[in-house]
Amino acid sequence: MNPASRQIQLSWDDPVTGEKNTPTLNPPIAFGREFARMPGEIDQTRVARMLLNSNEVSRYHALILWEGNQLVVIDQNSVNGVLVNGQRQLRSVINNGDTLQIGPYVITVTLPNLPVSSPAGTRAPITSSNSTIQFNPNTNLPDPNWQRPQAVTPLGSNFPPPQLFKGEQVFTQAVHATGLPVEEYDFVGVGAGLGNFVWVDLLRMCGVKAERILALGLEKEPYARYQRLCLNSQIPPHERLRSNSDSCPDNIWGWPSYALREAWHDFSQGKLPSALKYLWQVFGEPTFAETYTPRAGNVFASIDREAKRIGWSQIYRYGRVRGIRKTDDGRYCIAYSRGPGNHAFVLAKYIHLATGYPAIQFLPDLQEYRQKYQDFRSVVNAYEDHDHVYTHLERNGGKVLIRGRGIVASRIVQRLYEARKKNTNITILHLMRSPKPVGNKFIHAQRPVKNHYEFQPFNWPKACWGGDLRVMLEKASPDERQRLLRDWGGTTTADRQDWQRITETGLREGWYKIEFGEVKKVERDSNHRTITHIQEKGFGEMKIDADFIIDATGLDAKVDASPLLDDLVRHYQLPLNFLGRLSVANDFEITEMRNGRGQMFAAGAITLGGPYAAVDSFLGLQYAALQSVDALAAARAPGVRRLQGLRSLVHWLKWVLNQRP
Repeated sequence: MNPASRQIQLSWDDPVTGEKNTPTLNPPIAFGREFARMPGEIDQTRVARMLLNSNEVSRYHALILWEGNQLVVIDQNSVNGVLVNGQRQLRSVINNGDTLQIGPYVITVTLPNLPVSSPAGTRAPITSSNSTIQFNPNTNLPDPNWQRPQAVTPLGSNFPPPQLFKGEQVFTQAVHATGLPVEEYDFVGVGAGLGNFVWVDLLRMCGVKAERILALGLEKEPYARYQRLCLNSQIPPHERLRSNSDSCPDNIWGWPSYALREAWHDFSQGKLPSALKYLWQVFGEPTFAETYTPRAGNVFASIDREAKRIGWSQIYRYGRVRGIRKTDDGRYCIAYSRGPGNHAFVLAKYIHLATGYPAIQFLPDLQEYRQKYQDFRSVVNAYEDHDHVYTHLERNGGKVLIRGRGIVASRIVQRLYEARKKNTNITILHLMRSPKPVGNKFIHAQRPVKNHYEFQPFNWPKACWGGDLRVMLEKASPDERQRLLRDWGGTTTADRQDWQRITETGLREGWYKIEFGEVKKVERDSNHRTITHIQEKGFGEMKIDADFIIDATGLDAKVDASPLLDDLVRHYQLPLNFLGRLSVANDFEITEMRNGRGQMFAAGAITLGGPYAAVDSFLGLQYAALQSVDALAAARAPGVRRLQGLRSLVHWLKWVLNQRP
């Protein structure tokens, strides 16, 4: 057998990022948490080593090697063992298409030169990373027709002038010489979403006048995109968000919390039982009661109140930022468009980047289907507007295939359950890539698993927000952060009884079914129904027909999905962290963008992989704002004073009384 024929392909989705890895290697292959020397007689120079950063993976965990013409996996006395197709094994022969679970990593083994036990041939699996659908720049809605080019850059037009922005620094005199409008501010927020809003709110509490702050974005309500994504993923105003009540974007002190406000409202309406229920949830969670989460409408209404109080309408300006450059006088030049052919510049000393999620993550086989058949109704993303799916099902019934098993998928299952109350002729097939027999483990804590859902109240353990895990991550080196985030993160679903009851009921009654397998391709039959070809473990290839497919795999926040950020990173050769996000200091400054006394900070999902885990949560946005504003106060930025002691009490009273800061 020649060397090439001895190669095998390994395939797994990263438990934190969801990214697909597909290395092709020659056994022997050693799996472990670090590059340890292996025991035994094997030639060390011939061994391929796969580093798996998780505390659930032992230092030297497992070995794959050829024994004659059989591929064998051997557990090397690891703590958590090796699971082959869901069963723990000390030593096992591996067949084509089998799965190995090593810690949180579920790895599919493919022997390229051996046939899969299937009556029909299979197409080579799609190995490209997830596709993305960018938000349409004209509407700020997801644009299903957008395809990212090889080199994303906002500098492809005549604005900003290429000659002006080609150097490391822009001369302010040259900016004024363009004849376009030029304004000057001390503080500029880029994005004008919730991240900027929280930062601006804190600046106002710390003494900065509204006229010295500018927020550039596409919508005047700071929660507009978040609200739209909530509505698309089936969270209307009366439903509860997936964010808890530990922080409030409208209230930097966090007290009174949403729970206390809702309890007081119900108490004043004579609804004592519900008022007590909310308080009990907060005091009893998570051991004695389910975690309290606020209603979407309450959150948005309270942000409206705070926006009016701090003068957000004076601070916000419509504008699509096209590029950012350092200036020759220690500031930054921001080029932005106010409409077709209407361009301007802003010069600022301090910038806060909070651009949010620039794109929807879309599974490549589904994106390929949509491009081939131009069918944007049968195959949808959970974050797109897809109400037509539920309208059709409630009238006609039908079959839905769900991809992904995180918290968004859980919400979609709940929405379909509600649709079944109007039409019981609705069935749900939940396609998962592989079984999930055990949950992630960190030291002595392990997440529970039920029906292959891994339960956790939110997408990170609560100690990541303000407890020991937050401190641990902040002090960790970049390599340690990578390992910690892998262990703490993963695809999880909120531990809520209503979702669990729906799953149990559906499985028992037969209208909800869980299937496992790797998708090979998605086609459309003569009746315009979707046909998904999957490689089912142990059963060869099978076909699944469905009226609709809903991709619930999430959003994309990588830098290269944002033209603005991609241009900034390329131009200044900024380092990225292991998740492809911006590398920031513990105070969320992008230190490489320091320009004299000028500073640039970032917040939100574009900083995941840095000093904080729950960066896109309400508290995560507030924590980033607190850190960056503290840094501004230390740098003696104009008008910024720390919010301490009596000053904090005075501003809290102003907040209570709804008075201007």
